[in-house]
Amino acid sequence: MGPGAGASATGAGARRRRRRRRLRLAGLVVCAAVVAAAGAGWAVYAKLEGNITPDEAAAAELARYERERPTPLVRGARNILLIGSDSRSGDDNARYGRDSGTARSDTTILLHLAADRHSATAVSVPRDLMVQVPGCRRADGSRTEAAFAMFNHAYEAGGSACTIRTVEKLTGIRIDHHVVVDFHGFKEMVDAVDGVEVCLREPVDDEAAGLKLPAGRVTLDGEQALGYVRARKSLGDGSDTGRMERQQRFLGALVDKVQSNHVLLNPVKLYPLLDAATSSLTTDPGLASLRGLYQLARGLRGIPTERVRFLTVPRESYARDANRDQLVEPAAGNLFERLRRDEPVAVAAGDYGAYGRDSGKSREMPSGELPRASSPAPTFSGNTAAEDGCV
Repeated sequence: MGPGAGASATGAGARRRRRRRRLRLAGLVVCAAVVAAAGAGWAVYAKLEGNITPDEAAAAELARYERERPTPLVRGARNILLIGSDSRSGDDNARYGRDSGTARSDTTILLHLAADRHSATAVSVPRDLMVQVPGCRRADGSRTEAAFAMFNHAYEAGGSACTIRTVEKLTGIRIDHHVVVDFHGFKEMVDAVDGVEVCLREPVDDEAAGLKLPAGRVTLDGEQALGYVRARKSLGDGSDTGRMERQQRFLGALVDKVQSNHVLLNPVKLYPLLDAATSSLTTDPGLASLRGLYQLARGLRGIPTERVRFLTVPRESYARDANRDQLVEPAAGNLFERLRRDEPVAVAAGDYGAYGRDSGKSREMPSGELPRASSPAPTFSGNTAAEDGCV
């Protein structure tokens, strides 16, 4: 039998064979691409995961004192302690001063995430606040004596575990997670989002902080941002109060930048931020993974910027030393109780107490009495991430 159309070198059979070969080749290419992508994805995941330093020592120390720690009241609510360390050790940190081998908490913020993830409240704790610091374990294994001292003494005495125990004793709020970031890490995260815009009411020329900036809207890179949030003499009234307010506004601008640029939804933009963040973070073991950090970021992602609130604990000059602070009661106690119960608070510019505008102290209430959950949210002096510092 002569060759039919199906056997012809130029017939449909040959075309089908060529098509099958092309499909097989395309399939191999796709498989190879998938394998390569998976390998690259795993390599990226492994790198980011390996960047994070788990704070195992703090976890072990906190476990020793589990019985004295506060009990969470609202399921799903989360309280994260953010600690900015002034350590001069490590990459690029020596330029900010001599490394004495110790570190204090340059900035400490208690971040409360509502159980429904519809709001977040960031409360600054002044480093000069006079508090009861418990006896804590030093890095060398020795222990300190309990003392009434400035708040930032806790981190110097016993690191993050001592700071957490101090905050829990001060507020009655259970700390679920903690994050420690140093100077270098802060700068890297700002650079990863291509800088953060702030508003300066007047020019700044501060040689000590390395700042020379014009008035108006200015986008700060990492180095400038660090000088901006740490400067005291050349910005505002030179007080630690002004410095904390400036830190809060900067963090609000950073949150707004991340959300408005859709960083959390864009892998190309997200990777540099994650790489910078994870390289400089020390966290509790529960957060020391991409999964843990992602769950935290996911909880923040859907919160409108106007519901991300920043404030400082109600405080006044310490009676025995005007250069130190003490809590204002019952305003501070009311704030802590509302956070414990996951009840809302409000913030507004100006001098507010816990129940309305006044001299910074709350209106008197019977001892131990607190407003019902249905009562209007008390207003504290502060700002939100949605506010424009130039308005």
